[in-house]
Amino acid sequence: MIEKDIRIAVIGLGYVGLPLAIEFGKKHDVVGFDLDQLRIEELRANYDRTLEVSSQELSESHLIDFTTDINKLNDCNCYIVTVPTPIDESNQPDLGPLLKASELIGKALSKSNIVIYESTVYPGMTEGECREVLEEISKLHYATTTHPPGSDVFYLGYSPERINPGDKDRGVADIVKVTSGSTPEVARLVDDLYAQIITAGTHMAGSIQIAESAKIIENIQRDVNIALINELAMIFKKLDIDTEAVLSAAGTKWNFLPFRPGLVGGHCIGVDPYYLTHKAVSVGYDPEIILAGRRINDSMSLYVANSLLRLMVSNQIALVGARILVMGLTFKENCSDIRNSKVFDLVEHLAAFNFEIDIFDPHVISENIPIDLAGSVVNTLERAAYDAIVVAVAHDEFVKAGAEALREYGKSNHVLFDVKYAFSKEETDGRL
Repeated sequence: MIEKDIRIAVIGLGYVGLPLAIEFGKKHDVVGFDLDQLRIEELRANYDRTLEVSSQELSESHLIDFTTDINKLNDCNCYIVTVPTPIDESNQPDLGPLLKASELIGKALSKSNIVIYESTVYPGMTEGECREVLEEISKLHYATTTHPPGSDVFYLGYSPERINPGDKDRGVADIVKVTSGSTPEVARLVDDLYAQIITAGTHMAGSIQIAESAKIIENIQRDVNIALINELAMIFKKLDIDTEAVLSAAGTKWNFLPFRPGLVGGHCIGVDPYYLTHKAVSVGYDPEIILAGRRINDSMSLYVANSLLRLMVSNQIALVGARILVMGLTFKENCSDIRNSKVFDLVEHLAAFNFEIDIFDPHVISENIPIDLAGSVVNTLERAAYDAIVVAVAHDEFVKAGAEALREYGKSNHVLFDVKYAFSKEETDGRL
């Protein structure tokens, strides 16, 4: 393929795929494919429920064909896969969405086509399970050396997503892109392709496995670092030392990393470590630090719930029949993404005490709320109604309103518990 002949299909139009399709749609004809018919209809109507792309951007995306029609993939020669890679209830990789996407592409794959994966995977999966599906369905062969045009081969690339949901200052074009390919020539083509839309620049890795590994350790590093701070916060709580004051003092050194304690969920940090540990165990290595960090972070919702209970008791608030207001449901501030949010776990722990729980989050889209929580998510708040207010997510709306404004929703005797360090120690009754 030469640049002018590239016909791109983006498979999966979520938080990652849609912004990517929009950027490529400024340069090329793009097929934006998703299995969700409602999602496609919304995008055609210039509405993005994830709020990552504006209505104006969608209305101007004339080169993108949003579709659920698999037949439209037949006209493409470069396929970019951006589907989720979640975990199951046993914290094992759920490869279903990725392998299903590979099957769809395999049916459309033609000679000399390129398939680029952006989904987070463990090292070796692109050229392993994904390659196997593509070969089986397409009846073509995977090539690690360049063949003449029209040969019965296909090529692979890997360029991990680095989207930061809710971050309006760092869009897909503003984040350096790691690229790779199955041959030196394909690697250069993939790098050149992304360089057309990534203003921040690209980094061409030496192999697909290097690119896969680089992506997965980015999130593991954050997970382990936050787990360390969470453990320190629990220690300092027992020592009656203000954790934020400690972190502020330590942060005066130039190389101290500015992490803060909190709930760690989402579709990346709370998931990716299990992909690498799964692969590590398969080759005979039992990870220790990575899983220790996951255990700490997975347990923080229970720790927050217990801390709130102790705070309520110490303030002589009756637990029986208590009303709790949880501020925030998304996995991070200023985004609508609730996937793997640890606030769900917090609510579950609190519900075990038969509290009456209201959840308020101005960013959550009603269609995405699970049925079992639909009755708990409220759109308006009642003043002087709650025994405890928990700031679980530091949305800008909450921070700008201020602690005193939030306290107006509490009864005369209530507690304000700040999970996210949104307010000062003096403004709250308890923090991590």
